[in-house]
Amino acid sequence: MKHLSRRTLLRSAGSCIALPFLDAMLPALTTSAPVAPKRLMYVYAPTGIMPYAWTPTTTGANFEFQRVMKSMEQYRSDVMVLTGLSAQEIASTGKDGSGDHARAVASYLTGVRPRKTLGADIQGGISVDQIAAGKLGRQTRFASLELTCEDTRSVGECDTYTCAYQTVAWKSPTEPLPAEMNPRLLFERMFGDVDFSGSPAERHKRQLYRNSILDLTLKDTHSLKKDLGPTDQRKLDEYLTSIRELELQLDKGVNGSETVPEGFSKPAGIPADFSQHARLMFDLISIAFRADMTRVVTFMLAREGGVRPYPEIGVPEAHHSISHHGGDPVLIEKLLKIQCYQMEQFAYFIGKMKEMKEGAGSLLDSSAIVYGASLGDPNRHDHDHCPTLFAGNSGGRFKTGQHVTVKQGTPISDFHLTMLDAVGVPTDTLGNSDGKLNFLPSIS
Repeated sequence: MKHLSRRTLLRSAGSCIALPFLDAMLPALTTSAPVAPKRLMYVYAPTGIMPYAWTPTTTGANFEFQRVMKSMEQYRSDVMVLTGLSAQEIASTGKDGSGDHARAVASYLTGVRPRKTLGADIQGGISVDQIAAGKLGRQTRFASLELTCEDTRSVGECDTYTCAYQTVAWKSPTEPLPAEMNPRLLFERMFGDVDFSGSPAERHKRQLYRNSILDLTLKDTHSLKKDLGPTDQRKLDEYLTSIRELELQLDKGVNGSETVPEGFSKPAGIPADFSQHARLMFDLISIAFRADMTRVVTFMLAREGGVRPYPEIGVPEAHHSISHHGGDPVLIEKLLKIQCYQMEQFAYFIGKMKEMKEGAGSLLDSSAIVYGASLGDPNRHDHDHCPTLFAGNSGGRFKTGQHVTVKQGTPISDFHLTMLDAVGVPTDTLGNSDGKLNFLPSIS
């Protein structure tokens, strides 16, 4: 029985494709099932979520999914809702004055109140994802991936703070990590190396001379398949088909055929439609997890306090402007439409993760995936009710399918410590945490 290395790549000049886990990667004559790697992911929902349209009214297993979370009800058994977590201490208005949106995003995964500055003297804290990446990233091609669907520029002023704070990922207290928003560039980073500089005409000309990465690796693929059994051949075909489908979608985006909303600048290769953009990014993340390219991802669905409109769902105004609704029911309805729309894209991703088989389970079973934010009602900059939804099981660690309440005011950093413990990176403290996993018994 031939043994295939877990790190086998399909190679060609300028391209390489990592493989999903195959039966042939098990040592010869082994009788034990493979242990799936632990994965950690945070999906940041920007500019708050209305608590009354999010928070279940009952605890335990029979809770009701409120409006914003309704699209996740089909995955009830795979999720857990947590209520009571707070970012008040690290993000609310204090001596440093305005800037709640900037503080919300910069402190979310660090537990550290960022220093207010418009200069280069930025100061935050290392984020939970980067702590995990320090250990889990040693075994993968990318220690972590930082992604977004809205430009998170690092210069200029954003909500009275330097725009460098517009990220949830921090490698060190002085090193915020910018996020990639272009799915085409992410695809090339994962599988190849193509120059996307120059004018649109120049990029299009280069594209004409570039074959699919699957065509480039065709010889290597045929050679590998000859040594695989029927089950592995089917797995490989399904995996390569998903990559081909992504290529076709990305090429459509590069050609720029869709209509761009008025007032919204769409860089080359980026869909103007949020749903298409978000799902391309989620598809790429699922492939990166499946091929074990990375085990740590942060994904900001948009900028905190951002200006993106959502005309495809009847919201032509900028997200941030309607978030300060002042109690206006028309604006609140538009805000809820955005929040539901963003959650629908997350539900799509959870469905994909659940469908992808790995060993005796699925990719979702081995993952710890968090959807949340450090703002409740954005109109009053409520940091005391952090919407938090956990999906996955982290290898059987958690009792999902329930709504759990913790003591109101519990630092969200305590929850992050729980996530680190779940993926095998136990850590004593993070930011303003008290160093205790004081609600772990109720959720595991």
